[in-house]
Amino acid sequence: MRTALTIAGSDPSGGAGIQADIKTFQAHGIFGMSVITAVTVQNTRKVYNVQELEPEIVAGQILCLFDDIEIHAVKIGMVSSIRLIAVIADTLKKVDLPYVILDPVMISKSGYRLLKEDACEALVKTLFPVADVVTPNIHEAEAITGKKIESVADMKETAGELLLLGSKKVVVKGGHLKGKVSVDVAYDGVTYREYQSDRIETKNTHGTGCTFSSAIAANMAAGNDFFQSVANAKEYITGAILHSLSIGKGHGPPNHFFNMPFSLQTEATVNL
Repeated sequence: MRTALTIAGSDPSGGAGIQADIKTFQAHGIFGMSVITAVTVQNTRKVYNVQELEPEIVAGQILCLFDDIEIHAVKIGMVSSIRLIAVIADTLKKVDLPYVILDPVMISKSGYRLLKEDACEALVKTLFPVADVVTPNIHEAEAITGKKIESVADMKETAGELLLLGSKKVVVKGGHLKGKVSVDVAYDGVTYREYQSDRIETKNTHGTGCTFSSAIAANMAAGNDFFQSVANAKEYITGAILHSLSIGKGHGPPNHFFNMPFSLQTEATVNL
């Protein structure tokens, strides 16, 4: 059994955070586990509040899992403060690390800051060197490098700069870039690859960044190489968005199980 661990915040609405990560792992046939870094108060409309867990609890979760279970990939998501960043980095140095995928979550779709302003530098200096792959979106990449991204060429240039900050490989997620197609750029220090899909017009994109990064982690846990993992993840997230779920009064989530041999119940099926 191949396994993956997500270290991230909890989303009670189920569309993002550890809930999205575990659903994504399961959809790929990977057994998912979680280390919770924070509990959020949020729904499909917005994030209202965040309560961090104590660093020793986060460290304890990580150590007890690695002591007991063979883990084939780690995905790191929301780590909101310097003290959490430090304890995660220090704790991961104590274990035999598999692939590590870092998704530098900074600001929610509704504008709530999920990474404290004073923690961005610590995230880069402390966790980038731990990561095999870093997966920022356009806004996160701009915040880290201080440069505006307005084209695929800019994404490639930024990917190169991000690699110099310590990560071994980079995926710049281009969903926020305008245009008829959605382009993601992967770079391993030698080769750039672009992954394109038609842009899907929907408001149901809550948790798509978490899901894409987790799909990369799931594919790497399954034994796929970097570029194949990104290609498979791109295909998966595109399908999940295409079959997204109109849940709640805000931004609904992607359908993590769109390609499963069962379908989630909708109002139409309940009324049959």
